[in-house]
Amino acid sequence: MLKQGKGKKLALIIAAAAALIVVIGFGVQHQCVAGGGNDYDSIELFTDVLKIVQKNYVEEVDTKKLVYGAINGMLSSLDPHSSFLPPDMYKEMKIETKGSFGGLGIEITLKDGYLTVISPIEDTPAFRAGIKSGDQILKIDDHLTKDMSIVDAVKRMRGQKGTKVTITIMREGFEKPKDFILVRDIIQVKSVKSKSLDAGYGYVRIAQFQEKTDDDLIKALKTLKKENGGSLKGLILDLRNDPGGLLDQAVKVADHFVADGLIVYTEGRDPDSRMRFTARKGKKELGYPMVVLINGGSASASEIVAGALQDHNRAVILGTQSFGKGSVQTIIPLAEDSGLRLTTARYFTPKGRSIQAKGITPDIVVESLEITAKEKQDSLNIREKDLENHFESDSEAKKKDRKDEKPQPDKMDEQTRSDYQIMRALDLLKGWEILKTMRKAG
Repeated sequence: MLKQGKGKKLALIIAAAAALIVVIGFGVQHQCVAGGGNDYDSIELFTDVLKIVQKNYVEEVDTKKLVYGAINGMLSSLDPHSSFLPPDMYKEMKIETKGSFGGLGIEITLKDGYLTVISPIEDTPAFRAGIKSGDQILKIDDHLTKDMSIVDAVKRMRGQKGTKVTITIMREGFEKPKDFILVRDIIQVKSVKSKSLDAGYGYVRIAQFQEKTDDDLIKALKTLKKENGGSLKGLILDLRNDPGGLLDQAVKVADHFVADGLIVYTEGRDPDSRMRFTARKGKKELGYPMVVLINGGSASASEIVAGALQDHNRAVILGTQSFGKGSVQTIIPLAEDSGLRLTTARYFTPKGRSIQAKGITPDIVVESLEITAKEKQDSLNIREKDLENHFESDSEAKKKDRKDEKPQPDKMDEQTRSDYQIMRALDLLKGWEILKTMRKAG
């Protein structure tokens, strides 16, 4: 057993090491540690503590585990999005950007000290179980998440397909935390989905910005035009619950709808992190009005797109305030197949707005509501045309005589019709078309 004096001295050394750990390399400039001394003194202090732990700790320790823990401790003191990626997590991260990975389908962050859901990914166990943006995760199985890193939380939630995990959720409106038992699955995220709504109006949903998002968007727009006689009267771009993804894909998506000028720019300490992304020359999607849907689960790359289209007056932003993740993470490969996710810059919209902790404010605020009972009832009300032996108008009679004409199928499914925000966006696009026709007539 150590004497009391030596024990206090050891405790002071360990506490000082935790405060002064500095890693050199990977382009990080050497700086003096607050309180005097230099980087080399700090590294010597860390080495001394490491040797003491290796020699005197009650049990034999794994040096790699100690080093990984030290790195995680350092990065967790920076911000919620900087983290060390051990080999298994680094491999998972690379797979995730391709759109397939194992787990629950939850994008998470640390917000006000709580592990918080940014958004559930569509068609995943978390989405189907009813996990929502803003949910606080208090426990993963029997492990409390207080002081748990994002990397550790992700590792605990991922696993083999078919295995179960229980997450304890606290949500606004809950009287007490609630357990959700989820079954892990292979998460295969389809980045882009599209469909035609009423004649001439298209809908595109981007669930996450992945390696092939831009290619998939090009195909979707081509299909929509083909389904609608070669052109569109309006487009709804749905970015709700899109947690973000690859910066270059966000820029490419926005570029389709911006004629020229700045799309986004980044500012950081390193000159290499100061970048400007502008619209390229070429064929553009400019011939129709757009509505972009966002909500509290829209983050990062989706906020870049919404902000760019809003600043260029290319689209009306409809929905609720976005999440507000306006920082750029750079992935730096390290030794032993590990990696470093480091926040290196903030991004700004073309007009210089920082989205960090603020988000995108919609032009038109529309809460997510189900179609009201009254609206549903109104749609069921009996009208003159429903009565037996009602008189037909001349136009109705003529239509019946045209045997070669087939009735147009209703392109909207019940799920779309019950989505209040989509229906309000569609109304807005139709209103634009009506006003344009009125201007021409005048």
